[in-house]
Amino acid sequence: MEVINAPRHGSIIYHPSLLPRHRGASAINWTLIHGDKKGGFTVFWADDGLDTGDLLLQRECEILPDDTVSTLYNRFLFPEGIKGMVQAVRLIAEGRAPRVPQPEEGATYEGIQKKETAKINWEQPAEAIHNWIRGNDKVPGAWTEACGQKLTFFNSMLNTAGLVPEGEALPIPGAHRPGVVTKAGLILFGNDDRMLLVKNIQLEDGKMIPASHFFRGEDSSALELTEAELVTMEAVRSAWKRILPNVLEVEDSTDFFKSGAASVDVVRLVEEVKELCDGVELENEDVYMATTFKDFIQLLVRKLRGDDKESECIIDYVEMTVNKLTLRMPHQLFIGGTFVDAEGAKTYETINPTDGSVICQVSLAQVSDVDKAVAAAKDAFENGLWGKISARDRGRLLYRLADLMEQHQEELATIEALDAGAVYTLALKTHVGMSIQTFRYFAGWCDKIQGSTIPINQARPNRNLTLTRKEPIGVCGIVIPWNYPLMMLSWKTAACLAAGNTVVIKPAQVTPLTALKFAELTLKAGIPKGVINILPGSGSLVGQRLSDHPDVRKIGFTGSTEVGKHIMKSCALSNVKKVSLELGGKSPLIIFADCDLSKAVQMGMSSVFFNKGENCIAAGRLFIEDSIHDQFVQKVVEEVKKMKIGNPLDRDTNHGPQNHQAHLRKLIEYCQRGVKEGATLVCGGNQVPRPGFFFEPTVFTDVEDHMFIAKEESFGPVMVISRFADGDMDTVLSRANATEFGLASGVFTRDIGKALYVSDKLEAGTVFINTYNKTDVAAPFGGFKQSGFGKDLGEAALNEYLRVKTVTFEY
Repeated sequence: MEVINAPRHGSIIYHPSLLPRHRGASAINWTLIHGDKKGGFTVFWADDGLDTGDLLLQRECEILPDDTVSTLYNRFLFPEGIKGMVQAVRLIAEGRAPRVPQPEEGATYEGIQKKETAKINWEQPAEAIHNWIRGNDKVPGAWTEACGQKLTFFNSMLNTAGLVPEGEALPIPGAHRPGVVTKAGLILFGNDDRMLLVKNIQLEDGKMIPASHFFRGEDSSALELTEAELVTMEAVRSAWKRILPNVLEVEDSTDFFKSGAASVDVVRLVEEVKELCDGVELENEDVYMATTFKDFIQLLVRKLRGDDKESECIIDYVEMTVNKLTLRMPHQLFIGGTFVDAEGAKTYETINPTDGSVICQVSLAQVSDVDKAVAAAKDAFENGLWGKISARDRGRLLYRLADLMEQHQEELATIEALDAGAVYTLALKTHVGMSIQTFRYFAGWCDKIQGSTIPINQARPNRNLTLTRKEPIGVCGIVIPWNYPLMMLSWKTAACLAAGNTVVIKPAQVTPLTALKFAELTLKAGIPKGVINILPGSGSLVGQRLSDHPDVRKIGFTGSTEVGKHIMKSCALSNVKKVSLELGGKSPLIIFADCDLSKAVQMGMSSVFFNKGENCIAAGRLFIEDSIHDQFVQKVVEEVKKMKIGNPLDRDTNHGPQNHQAHLRKLIEYCQRGVKEGATLVCGGNQVPRPGFFFEPTVFTDVEDHMFIAKEESFGPVMVISRFADGDMDTVLSRANATEFGLASGVFTRDIGKALYVSDKLEAGTVFINTYNKTDVAAPFGGFKQSGFGKDLGEAALNEYLRVKTVTFEY
């Protein structure tokens, strides 16, 4: 009450019901559950009771029979609520705001709905059952027991005009009558014999399906054709005969391609059938998926009947208004083209590093979930459309995905800021912008992956021809870090898919949300189900199972050297998987006295503080030539003081929070050890005194080669500076190379000869000269020594996801 009464005018509260009715936290739900005909909101004066303060204003609206929490909120409670709060503040400012005591007559209080209390009571009319289902939709979900499992119902409708309860019966214990699974959905009955319709069902394992598909097996029964459809079948059979002249009779088992058809024949068949069937929606891919005459007719008839439409994927979004956007974020596992709960409905909290608050609950994958995802990826690779479409069509899908990422770039960048603490403007340009560029680059490679012909010794008097083919590997596992969640996913996944593989992706446990939003975009792009699977979870469980799984043929990993070694061992012991590793770094940056000092300071700052120092190739140690050392340090400190630390969504922020709390603690310990060992702490070294995981940009000087901070990576905004004697190029090179890491390096000098000499001698996968952090999708990226092996980006990355087959002919 001290806080509530502190403002001069007191405090007011918005509540989404017409008080005193539905006091408490689930007011909108209870408005629907009780079947209220009128709803609305109240702005009231805060007091020490539970929604009992004096009324300031109320606005009401009609509750429609099929309203849900979402429709009611979006149609009235949110837009009119904003206007109501504005009006309330104006009334207060003008001294005209009323204080009307709440009547106790008609007052109700209901608690928060929980899953265990959301079971449907069937001893009530259909309208009451409908209200119960829609009032619990989406959370916690109204449920019942049927067919030996718990079924949760969503998307209930009371308007069943024109529906006929004809279909397969679904016995429900306690229900007045069995439900009926129809083409329109699941029809349920109240004890008044009236009907309601449920459109979606969540199974006990978390999978959401259209209610109309409840009894649908794996194409278990063929359609029975009507007389008209039989006539159409014979007309299509004649088309097959014309296209396949070498086939005497087209039978049910006749295979289009085994009978000699080529790609041009596919186009002809599609166009003939379209003309025959009045423009039915038919694509080339349909022929590849239904190659026998019987399967093709079944597919065609389903299309003609309108039964072929894949139900829109049901996504249980977490919605949040941030950065002037309404974010809709998936939070479940993505397996086989469907968002599902983890085994045992296990979840964990993902945290906003800006203030330490919980963003949402995310499904926590278990070993059994990994097995399901790998099985889905394997089936998609071996039997699905992905392996049957042309490389050019594969590229077309990846271009479409890149376009969708671009359309959603502001949403993706906002999620990166929210979940990873990325500065929004940087996320827009780099985290998301480079991800889009990566998919476009590799989309262009899809139809340019080719082998070669090789002259070999002839087996005289015969002749020989040897050629090579580059083939996809199969199911790949990709384990990505938390510093660039979407970009690291894109670097590996784009090359993997361009090569024709399928993939199971494990995003970092602390930053799963852009990966799951990416999963949603793959559906919109038309990427076939099972090609991409995404499993948030722990490395020790999910990453380990991927490394051990016998059906995974390749692992791509970015992370620490310690974990990389463990993955490499597991890949060897399981099934000798192909593996590529991008591991730790301690990248040296050598700045000579003959450099452009202003540029060296600017780039030196970027080399350390870019993305809050959470950067694989960050300059872990700067070597400054003695004659410019003090001037360089002075200018750096001046620039550090200008840096704006703040909310990553603010446009003028250039230094946001560290990714998570454990990393923040590590940085504090890192700096404490530097001071203890005798390095000079020029500035920073402490947590910023504000909510969230903010750490000051830090500068150390007088760092000697034996010190911990000279040898180990901070992975944070810590500049480690050492001197070297004027003109002593070979000694500084020896010091720069005296590390087991070799990811990146840099040199600043105006002397081109010196620059080339240093670049030759530096033992690192990337050398920057008079620049830093300048990566590009076309340039290969990867390390030497214990920074790993294998490449991301560029043509070289494709080879990480391909195998070469040699074929030799004799003729």
